[in-house]
Order: sequence, then structure tokens, then C-alpha cells
Amino acid sequence: DEPLGALDPMIRYQLQQELKAIFTRLGKSVLMVTHDIAEAAFFAQTLVLMREGRIVQTGSVNELASTPAEPFVEAFISAQREPMAQLAEALK
Repeated sequence: DEPLGALDPMIRYQLQQELKAIFTRLGKSVLMVTHDIAEAAFFAQTLVLMREGRIVQTGSVNELASTPAEPFVEAFISAQREPMAQLAEALK
């Protein structure tokens, strides 16, 4: 749960890059738990959003943002709009 959450931003960025390269090289599915939607979008093609131990929606970050399955999904995404905007800008 949140394996990179306590790291400073520079170390976190470096480890994210290294982990993504390792995951790609291994060709294996990886389950990673995070509350950071930008980090989830960086690592995953498909996100699984959970609430109180149950899955409330699966899909890409764009699908979750554009068609939230319930108010919780919309609130979760809205609470992190700024990091998502920064991610979108960085990926241009």
C-alpha cells in the first residue's frame, strides 16, 4: 500500500521510472495500491477504484474522469484534478 508515498519527489520520480521499466521488461501484471491518481495513470492502463473494500469502477483514468460510475468516483477524481492536469501537461 502506497510503496512510494513517503519518498521525496525526486527519489519518487526516479523510482517510478525504474519500476515502470522493470514491469515492462518482466512482462508481468503488477498490482500496485496507491491513492495518487497521477501515479496510477502513469503505471496502469486499467485502474480499479475501490471504496470500503469493494470495486466501484474500473477503466482508464480518462474513463473514470469522464464517466464516473457514482458520486464517490467523481469526488475522488475531482480532489486530484491539479495533479492530473500536471500529468497531462508533462506528457505532452
